[in-house]
Amino acid sequence: MSKRISILIVDDEESFVRSLSFALRTEGMDVTGVHSGEDAFLVVRKQQFDIILLDLRLPGADGMEVLASIQKLDISIPVIMISAHGDTRAAVHAVKNGAADYLSKPFELDELIHTIKTTLDQSQVALELDYHRRRDVVPTNGLIGECAAMSALRTTIDRVAQSSASRILLLGESGTGKALVARAIHSQSPRKDRAFVEVNCAALPEQLIESELFGAEKGSYTGAHQKRTGLVRLADGGTLFLDEIGELPLALQAKFLHFLENGDYRPVGAERSASADVRVITATNRDLAEQVRLGHFREDLFYRLNVITIDIPALRERGEDILSLVTHFADRQAQAEGCHPIQFDTETREILHAHQWRGNVRELKNLIERLTILYPGKTISADLLPGEFHHQDDVHQTNEINRSTSPPHPQLQDRLDVTERHIVQDALEQADGHKGRAAEILGISRHALKRRLQRLGLQ
Repeated sequence: MSKRISILIVDDEESFVRSLSFALRTEGMDVTGVHSGEDAFLVVRKQQFDIILLDLRLPGADGMEVLASIQKLDISIPVIMISAHGDTRAAVHAVKNGAADYLSKPFELDELIHTIKTTLDQSQVALELDYHRRRDVVPTNGLIGECAAMSALRTTIDRVAQSSASRILLLGESGTGKALVARAIHSQSPRKDRAFVEVNCAALPEQLIESELFGAEKGSYTGAHQKRTGLVRLADGGTLFLDEIGELPLALQAKFLHFLENGDYRPVGAERSASADVRVITATNRDLAEQVRLGHFREDLFYRLNVITIDIPALRERGEDILSLVTHFADRQAQAEGCHPIQFDTETREILHAHQWRGNVRELKNLIERLTILYPGKTISADLLPGEFHHQDDVHQTNEINRSTSPPHPQLQDRLDVTERHIVQDALEQADGHKGRAAEILGISRHALKRRLQRLGLQ
């Protein structure tokens, strides 16, 4: 899915604008032409453009004034100045004041197209660098483990990464490393040199998700004091990873489905649509089919996402990989703390191997971080492990008793809902009924807690 480049030409020579517009449209670009600085300023405020071709010599407000006005609008549109013969010095001055490049008339169409594409590539790189600088994204070290399940997962990642699949759904329990798999797909794909943009749908306030994804015009809502560049645009040409897609509000699911269908979207408050060529990877630890049945997730969106699915194994299913990960995280945490890696005696390694790891790799990583901070460079014996590791036999026996006294073959989802209801109720009690504090205790956003309360019937 290739994106059409949208161009604004500002030049007072109508014949020049007409002929150049025809040539660029022949190259598959969308072109708008105006003949004065005032008209350029008005149209830029109303429409989305990828690039502007701006003549230096204009009636009324000249090119330099228009360039300054555009910059004051706080919109990141690269501008290529067009100068007549003898205006090179002024064009260079324009570049020093924020223009991306300049061309002198007359110029060849091939030269113009090359300059446009080079300028857009540089602009995209600048956006990506700014995004990564703000998010402090650290590249991953790859997937660790040699068990059969991980070998099969690597094979699947290789095949999917190189394919034309642009919509991929990752399934797995919380903490299994869905973000790591998404990064692996991106890094092995033809898109690896472009941006990998990650967003957690449950971590964003419901009223800001749309503007975060698609961007927003200045003044489009209360608090929008400047133009916001959406994550979809930042990911153009690369990969957009949406974790916890099941938390996407119903009101936004229709707009997201439209984007998945054809790559078109409209920033909040914009009068014109934009488009982006993005591989979208989504992830969830929920049963989306069940969410569809309950009316919490659109059926058409579910089927659009459920084309290429990848199941990520739980840590307890990965056998000796558990001990390989223990060593990996111990070495990495030791580097972070500036100490020798912690070691584990035989009994402790057996306990770690037998542990159920309900929190999967995330739980293991947090344990190693805790032990490294408390006992740097030491050999960890069983008595140094947290309390939950000393009661596994008791828990196993209790589970056996519960299974013998509970109704036969209870539905898994019912049991999960009961457990989740208890967890949410405990958090609300700790927070004295304050939903904001309860959400902080649970490590989720307030709107995510609201959706859980509704689904669990705890309103």
